[in-house]
Amino acid sequence: MPFRALGRLTHTQAVFLMIAVTLMWSIAGVVARQLESAAAFEITFWRSAFAALSMLVILPWWRAADRADGRIADDPAQGALERHWGVLHRSRAFWISGACWSVMFTAFMLALSFTTVANVLIIMSVGPLFTALLARVLIGHRLALRTWLAIVAAGAGIVYMYGSQFLQALAEPGTQTSGLVVGSLVALCVPLAGAINWTVVQRSQSHGQKIDLMPSVLLGGVLSSLMTLPLALPFVATAGDIAWLALLGLVQLAIPCALAMVCARSLKAPEVSLLALLEVVFGILLAWLGAGEAPGPEVLSGGSLVIGALVMNELLGWRSRSGTPRIQTLETPPPH
Repeated sequence: MPFRALGRLTHTQAVFLMIAVTLMWSIAGVVARQLESAAAFEITFWRSAFAALSMLVILPWWRAADRADGRIADDPAQGALERHWGVLHRSRAFWISGACWSVMFTAFMLALSFTTVANVLIIMSVGPLFTALLARVLIGHRLALRTWLAIVAAGAGIVYMYGSQFLQALAEPGTQTSGLVVGSLVALCVPLAGAINWTVVQRSQSHGQKIDLMPSVLLGGVLSSLMTLPLALPFVATAGDIAWLALLGLVQLAIPCALAMVCARSLKAPEVSLLALLEVVFGILLAWLGAGEAPGPEVLSGGSLVIGALVMNELLGWRSRSGTPRIQTLETPPPH
């Protein structure tokens, strides 16, 4: 089975695979700019639906490989949904995690319809800091001084980035700032939902309950597609649009989500966190090269401050968190 072979990755192979994962995550912006007629909610519906369909195929292989390698128990008494797709009917944390994934899937694509790829990705990159704050409030985790400093620096970068854009827009007669405001607020839902997701998973694990995030991704795709279906009608997407969105569902969500979990078995949490930040760099670069969406100087300056703060926070905390697997860490941005 392919997943069994992936489970034996060397450290170097896992690093390169994680880089490939971030590259797959980063194609959403440039692909969204290639669409001809699909509207915001229809885009979200098709991407989520294709992601859910892909997970329906991937998960049975994934779980069969895990059972063969002894990572999960081989219990024939389990129902089909739990055995093949990992659906935990009685787990409140599982349903909360799935709801969070659905918010991330929905908000990300909607935000791209209102503002630039660079703005969305940079807002999403502060997810680790949101997670650390939420864990401090709900679980009582203490925040190191380096994390507080990173929060302040990242906040300053975002204020500068958006403040400069607002001032520039207001200085130009007839310029509408509503798209920037709405897009930014919608994009903010992604790191907030991610923070809730990781905190719920961490709390469940501390109470002895194992939550596999891959089945939660399936649930998130189903919920997102069901929520957006009424708003997506009537469908206006062309066949070409649907092909692009099928590509996103499979290559930008389902496959990289599965591969990221494989990488987490070979890489330490700080390594995954640092490598995941490449999504911001790749995403902005691809939108620039593939869709002509060049980031302005204020985005580059403010975004550099945000990313720099996150990188320094991870580097300074390398030793203290070096043995923590990704699924348990509170400082790893989720896929979207």
